[in-house]
Amino acid sequence: MLKKVLLGSLGAALVLTAGILLGHFGIQRGSTAPDWVMDHLSHDRSLIPMCLSRELTKVPHMATSPGDEQTVQYMLKRWQDPDTGLDQAWREEYKVYLSFPDPNTPNKVTVVNPSDAVLYTAREKEKAYSSDQEDPEVVQPYAAYAPAGHPKGRLVYANQGKPSDYFLLNQTLNLTGTVAITRYGGEGRAGKAINAAPYGVIGVLVYTDPWDINDGKMSDNNETYPFSWYMPPSGVERGSFNTHYGDMLTPYLAAKDDTYRIPEKNITGIPPIPTQPIGFEDAYALICELGGEPAPSEWQGAFNCTYNFGGPGFKPTSNFNNSDVKLDIYNREELKNSANVMGVIRGSVEPDRYVIYGNHRDSWVHGAIDPSSGTSVMLEVTRVLGRMVKQGKWRPRRSIIFGSWGAEEFGLIGSTEYTEEYYSKLSERSVAYINVDIAVKTPGSDSTSVYDNWIRYFNRTSPAYGVIPNVGFLTGAGSDYAAFIHFLGITSMDISYTYDRTKTRARIYPAYHTAYDTFDYASKFIDPGFTSHQTVARTAGNVLMRLADSLLLPFNCSDYAETLEGYLSKAMELYTDGLASHMISIEPLQTAVRNFRSAAARLDHALSILRPLKVRRINDQLMLLDRAFLDPVAFPDRYGFRHVIWASSKAGQATFPGLADAYTRAASTGLDSDWKEAHRQLSILVQAIQGAAHTLGDPDTG
Repeated sequence: MLKKVLLGSLGAALVLTAGILLGHFGIQRGSTAPDWVMDHLSHDRSLIPMCLSRELTKVPHMATSPGDEQTVQYMLKRWQDPDTGLDQAWREEYKVYLSFPDPNTPNKVTVVNPSDAVLYTAREKEKAYSSDQEDPEVVQPYAAYAPAGHPKGRLVYANQGKPSDYFLLNQTLNLTGTVAITRYGGEGRAGKAINAAPYGVIGVLVYTDPWDINDGKMSDNNETYPFSWYMPPSGVERGSFNTHYGDMLTPYLAAKDDTYRIPEKNITGIPPIPTQPIGFEDAYALICELGGEPAPSEWQGAFNCTYNFGGPGFKPTSNFNNSDVKLDIYNREELKNSANVMGVIRGSVEPDRYVIYGNHRDSWVHGAIDPSSGTSVMLEVTRVLGRMVKQGKWRPRRSIIFGSWGAEEFGLIGSTEYTEEYYSKLSERSVAYINVDIAVKTPGSDSTSVYDNWIRYFNRTSPAYGVIPNVGFLTGAGSDYAAFIHFLGITSMDISYTYDRTKTRARIYPAYHTAYDTFDYASKFIDPGFTSHQTVARTAGNVLMRLADSLLLPFNCSDYAETLEGYLSKAMELYTDGLASHMISIEPLQTAVRNFRSAAARLDHALSILRPLKVRRINDQLMLLDRAFLDPVAFPDRYGFRHVIWASSKAGQATFPGLADAYTRAASTGLDSDWKEAHRQLSILVQAIQGAAHTLGDPDTG
């Protein structure tokens, strides 16, 4: 069994967004939640497996499906329960743009000879090991938002489908009219096709290589599921093949019935050519028959053959010689009603300040881990808090809003539409957002504390505190925190109990987005006994209580300053000389970070001599700090990303994302216009950090 460790879903421990780090949460051992919270969150361990097995995972519940509606009704029933429910619960509907395969005409991938005779057909459905995979509601693997079409051409192998992969491949082959096969990882799903089209590629296949997910294991006779947690040969990772988040027809507007919708032809960030995911058993049959030159060593995977570029096409000695690969894709787009289920516990002192806790509800198939592990944790937290409220024993200082988001798997749609509809109110009143999506990826331990696991497996050395548990940064859009941190600038976190990544190459748990993410899989291989679910519930409940009940918000601006200083140090190391050679000085950025550190120190001092009348004012300063880092024009080509510190970056450097990307591009092209963009990004950073420092300042002195 893999070593047990509490880490966040982005490879970090309890990923608190690198908005304001929750005040020393990873440093202090003691729990601050009342004893009754911990007692009730652990006293009945049967509730979480009951939710997973009987209600949340008994049928597939893809967004807007009958199974999804069942989970809507179940959430409402639980949150409206007279004994353990919330103050209020309701559903909110959005009409959203989704993509589905045609159930009557399945997508096909075949090898055809010059006479169009079919020599090989890839699986249309995954192999059934239990009745779960035989459920008629199991959706065929497909690439959501990939267009319909019937491309046919010689096959080539394009590694991960990165721009650099296609560039290298194009040096060897003429890619016009070819079909590319790529592996998951290294590039976003949609990017694998978007990057291919300019080279004349007409179709893309995507598969998960056993090297990347299974530590090389390939046999379902004794190595993969149902014998272990590894993906079986026919397993296929479904997914949404789009680069933007939210409803694609209503950018920056809530997708209501009467909302203006852009023409479908104006949608960007989706595959321009037909695309289809397949299992690695089919990828093996295709890749091992490819001709041409051997691909570089870093392109090789787990198959017991050499991965060749392709001739293009297959080896002269192959049974597939002189044959094409054909994709018959019948995907179609529809406007569908999708529901968020919302609930609230009203605050007793500051009802106009919101702590938001969210988890998406929809899954690609049964979704025992993604997202039902997180849903079951949220239901357990709301059961405990709801009971205390109903019994009159407790009410939080601030209001708590719970969101069961719809259509997350199609691009974080439910949560994004919610933030777009309630933009002003959420911007003015939200304290923080807590996300628990994939709550558990490995078993926990009753004998090892969260703190001890955390600091053992994922730590860092802080100039102020020494060796402490590390936290990661929510720099991408991997789950429903995206709109809250990147679009609204609300301090956010994502919590997950995951595996020791030094013991496996798996980029995520192997059954992810497949028909094997079932209760059987979860209970046997992910969390036997559901102890990790309980650990996450207690941890999330503790954080929620601190945010909702603390007189002063448990944020530490000096931790934020430490992170900015780390980013500054990396930026100076990488960019100082290059910028200076183009008459651009990095000194204003140094000054801005110093000013932020000084402002944070002054606020820390103010907290030590706090007077009651200042509590609300200082809490507002803490709450609004992340908003100071928003710039609506910093990234005009990147939908929904406005936070200049935590936007994602392609540069792969632990520093300021906009500056990193702009500098990397300018250094590559040498164009004066690109160096001007690097200067612009530097100026954006300087003003944002200076503005954030002013946000922390004394309002009486400016």
